[in-house]
Amino acid sequence: MRSLIVLCVVLATSCASIRDITNTLASLQKMQFKIANITGMRLAGVDVARIASPSSLSITDALALTQAFARRALPASFTLNVDVRNPNTGASGTKSVPLTLNDLQWRLLIDDKQTINGGLGNPVDVPGNGITTTLPLVINIDLYSFFADKGYDGLVNLALALGGQQGSSARVKLDAMATVITPLGKLTYPNRISIVDTEFRGN
Repeated sequence: MRSLIVLCVVLATSCASIRDITNTLASLQKMQFKIANITGMRLAGVDVARIASPSSLSITDALALTQAFARRALPASFTLNVDVRNPNTGASGTKSVPLTLNDLQWRLLIDDKQTINGGLGNPVDVPGNGITTTLPLVINIDLYSFFADKGYDGLVNLALALGGQQGSSARVKLDAMATVITPLGKLTYPNRISIVDTEFRGN
């Protein structure tokens, strides 16, 4: 009889644990992403982040860009800052759950054209406190390789539109697949996420 009682207690505890896990999984909201901005834009070594328009280029900078274009290469580097939000804050009577972004496999789209791809260098902790975490992705891309048809003026204007003094991230998207570590283990989202600068998105 005593063994039976112990077994019932163990089973009841196990069922309660399974029920807790199931409830936690059911209520767990997916991590959300939004493009914040582009910073530190350089084109063929020229700091275009400080330039408002092609007419603002110095003779030296213009020469560097035209020489690079003549070589059929216009390497650009910039930081694409992505805001990450954990919606599991404990609001509405739910439990606050910290999450870790373990990986983010992304494809970079500029003007809806797929270009380079990459991943997350190191895991990023995103606590469930409602505070947005910024994820800086270092991008290195040869704009000539993907947009040579725009010509010299078009490529320079594109770089300025993205990361110039009056630039915007509106023409950039990330098509991404996220893997998150939860208190219950690793979870890869079933669908890809289109990350834009207009709103936070999950799956």
